[in-house]
Amino acid sequence: MATINVYERYYEANLVANGVQRNGALVMLVSDSECGNIRYEAAVTFFPHKSEDDFAVSYDAYYSEILFEAKGRRSKKREESLLAELEQHINALAEKAGGQVLWDRPIGEERRG
Repeated sequence: MATINVYERYYEANLVANGVQRNGALVMLVSDSECGNIRYEAAVTFFPHKSEDDFAVSYDAYYSEILFEAKGRRSKKREESLLAELEQHINALAEKAGGQVLWDRPIGEERRG
């Protein structure tokens, strides 16, 4: 299985999970392909971010949703469409968890794969 982070970026966030305050979030659009099938998933993981250089991502506050799954391969057109909707999917995941991603406060640059 080939797993690619199509998009990822760190943001300031607000969530308490397992009794720990989470001040950062890693937002991702992940692509998995295997045997002629493709799957895209929106994912967010919240982490403590106690200092400016603390990016110790913990996976006990990881939330995801499959956005697309079918036979086929990666498509730049499909990825751009999914990226356009990513914020709303991440907001829904964060809301279900009781937190929020602060979109106007990115931590660093975005990365695309």
